[in-house]
Amino acid sequence: MLKIAWSDIYAHHLPPGHRFPMEKYNLLPEQLLYEGIAESDSFFAPQPVAEKWILKAHDPVYWQRLKNLELSHKEARRTGFPLSAGLVHREIVIAQGTIDCALYALELGVSLNIAGGTHHAFTDRGEGFCLLNDIAIAAHYLLDKQLATKVLVIDLDVHQGNGTAEIFQYDDRVFTFSMHGEKNYPLRKEISDLDIALPDGANDMTYLTTLCKTLPGLITEVKPDFVFFQSGVDVLATDKLGRLGMSIDGCRQRDQIVFDLCKQHQLPVAVSMGGGYSPKIADIVNAHTNTYRLAQEIFF
Repeated sequence: MLKIAWSDIYAHHLPPGHRFPMEKYNLLPEQLLYEGIAESDSFFAPQPVAEKWILKAHDPVYWQRLKNLELSHKEARRTGFPLSAGLVHREIVIAQGTIDCALYALELGVSLNIAGGTHHAFTDRGEGFCLLNDIAIAAHYLLDKQLATKVLVIDLDVHQGNGTAEIFQYDDRVFTFSMHGEKNYPLRKEISDLDIALPDGANDMTYLTTLCKTLPGLITEVKPDFVFFQSGVDVLATDKLGRLGMSIDGCRQRDQIVFDLCKQHQLPVAVSMGGGYSPKIADIVNAHTNTYRLAQEIFF
């Protein structure tokens, strides 16, 4: 059975008119149940992550200031969210959700977190709707517990995984691969182990051809024993923040390429949803739903 991390605190309350589509975190589980992709027993509610795992990926001073709500107005503004105790609690639950998904993936082959993919969180700061880096925290957990020896991060969100790249820049146990929009946020890119920058308007053919030329050889070269997949759907042509030209079906094919390769190489894969900012919430939910449908079909 597909195992999915979800908590009702994922849909954190934001001021009216805020551009982040928090409602997707309630709509997506409902859609998965409605379509029969998941059952009620598929969902599990993570507990808050232990502080020791946060400190594997994040600077202790930053974590203390975040936990105590001591970030400056400028620092909080960079995250895109009003800082609150509820928001911080949400972040630490999401991080544990990705750890739990990693453990389920070791058992089942795949597991997915309804939220997460917070790849703009650096060692010592948050930005771009990201305060703590769930993938980095979960990767450290696996490595420290000797549940993995070589981790591959496949980040296919439209925005570069700059925080993840910075956190693991000197750690050869984790290979960071980011394929993203060349001229999109962040303006100043970090250096991943492999970056592929796509031009504005890149369509399905351009995107999928590039991925197919890259990912199989990368897996062969890196030889990972675990994969974290950041499956942001802000690659869609409809996305307000995306600047690429992909269709919903093209996004589905992207996910199938990743899952097929993980299945072929017997690589457990933990999936975090990442971004999606299309004006129609149905476009966001439909694209995310495809990810779950494929995981169910390919691994079960």
